[in-house]
Amino acid sequence: MTQHKWAWPFMQPVDVQGLGLQDYYKIIDRPMDFSTIKNQMEGKDGTGYKHVREICSDVRLVFKNAMKYNDEKSDVHVMAKTLLEKFEEKWLQILPKVTEEEERREKEEAEAQINIQLAQEAAHAKLARDLNNELYDIDMHIEELRETVVQKCRRISTSEKRKLGVALSKLCPEDLNKALEIVAQNNPTFQAAAEEVELDINAQSESTLWRLKFFVKDALTGRCKNSSKEEDKHNITCEDATNIDDNNIVSKRKREICDALAKTAKRRKKKPIRA
Repeated sequence: MTQHKWAWPFMQPVDVQGLGLQDYYKIIDRPMDFSTIKNQMEGKDGTGYKHVREICSDVRLVFKNAMKYNDEKSDVHVMAKTLLEKFEEKWLQILPKVTEEEERREKEEAEAQINIQLAQEAAHAKLARDLNNELYDIDMHIEELRETVVQKCRRISTSEKRKLGVALSKLCPEDLNKALEIVAQNNPTFQAAAEEVELDINAQSESTLWRLKFFVKDALTGRCKNSSKEEDKHNITCEDATNIDDNNIVSKRKREICDALAKTAKRRKKKPIRA
C-alpha cells in the first residue's frame, strides 16, 4: 500500500503547524500515518502491535482521518478514499489466513492454560500427599504417647465404673450424645447414633473410661452450679456423681492430654498416601 503513487500524503504525520491547520486536532481525535504504523510494527519494548487486526485498524484510520478532515472534492480526500477501497480488497484476500492464524493461536493458548492447570493440580496433589504423610507420622507418634500415658495411669476400679454408669444415666440428652461420641471415637463399630444403644462399661478401654470420667464430671458440675433445682431433681451431688480425684491441677492436666490424644483416634488406623 505504501508503494502506491498516491500514498505519499499519508507517509508522515500531518504538519499541522507548517500547514496552518489550526482546527486539525479539534476534528481529528487520533492522528495516524504510515511511518507511525511502521514504528509500531517494529517496536520491541512492548508498545508494538499485538495482532494484525490492530495494524488493519490503524491503516483504515489513516485514510478515514484524511477523508474526515478534507473536503470530498479535494485531492487528498479522493486519494484517501481510493486507497481505502484498495486496502479493503486486499484485506479480504488475506482475511482467511488471518482467521486461520487466530484459531491456531487460540488453540495453543488453550492448551497452554490446560497444561498450567494440570501442573498446578499436580503440585497441589503432591502437597496434599506430603501433608497427609506428615499428619500420619504425627498421629502414629501421638498414638504411641497415648498408649504410654494410659499405661502409666492407674486403672479405673470396678466401683468407679459402676458410679460412672450411674452418672451417665443422669446426663441430659445432649451431653449423653457427646459421651456416646467419645465411646465411638475409640470404637469404630459402636453406633452412637442408633435408636437403641447398649453401652458396656467393662468393655471400654482405659483411655475411653478416663475421658468419659472427665466429661461426666464437667457436665454434672456445670449443671450443679447453674441449676440447684436440677440438682434436687436428680438428688445427686457433683462429688457423689463422679467420685473423681479432687486434685484439680492433676485432673485438668490429665483431661487435656486425653482429649488431645483422642482427637486422633479416628485417624490412627489410616495409612499414609505415597506418590
